Amino acid sequence: MVEDSPTRSTALALADERSVMRQGYEFLDEKRMLLAAEILRRLRLYDEQEKAFLAALRAAREALEQAVGRHGQENLEVYPPNEPEPPPPDRQRSLFLGVPLIALTVNAEPGAAAFPPLDPSSEADRCRSAFLDLLAHLASLAAQSGNLARLAAEYRRTEKRARALENVLLPEIQQRLKRINEHLETFDQEEAVRARLAAR
Repeated sequence: MVEDSPTRSTALALADERSVMRQGYEFLDEKRMLLAAEILRRLRLYDEQEKAFLAALRAAREALEQAVGRHGQENLEVYPPNEPEPPPPDRQRSLFLGVPLIALTVNAEPGAAAFPPLDPSSEADRCRSAFLDLLAHLASLAAQSGNLARLAAEYRRTEKRARALENVLLPEIQQRLKRINEHLETFDQEEAVRARLAAR
């Protein structure tokens, strides 16, 4: 912070500091607008993914009801699992204005059964595929939810900094500069009076 000695060099330094702060505020304001636009875009994407997830959830529930109706709960519980197990989700990372964003992709293709089922059925196969599809939707929705949380946190930080510059630091430096300029004007007037008196 520049000392408030009433000199022209101090006034120039404060004017430079004010200019830098204004540039910082403009940068933060632009960043805030970009973050808000990205949050809105991802909220729309989240709504679409949520609708797809709920549709997959209904399909999985219906497939489970049909499989239980065909095999009964006990027989369905011992239906052979897939081998190998599905691979972990594929994770893609990116950055938006320094905010890490993640996209998850799950391989929803069912593998082969570990051993032949005693009572194979299309209902059980559809149930397995429906829950694998549900898992893919759930992973994508979870990743989008995390992205929104990180973007919102960065927006709040940027908003706080922009408001601090706009409402606290810039008005404060403007007041300091105004006081120094008033002192300098007073000094100039006194100097002009002294010069006139000396001329007489």
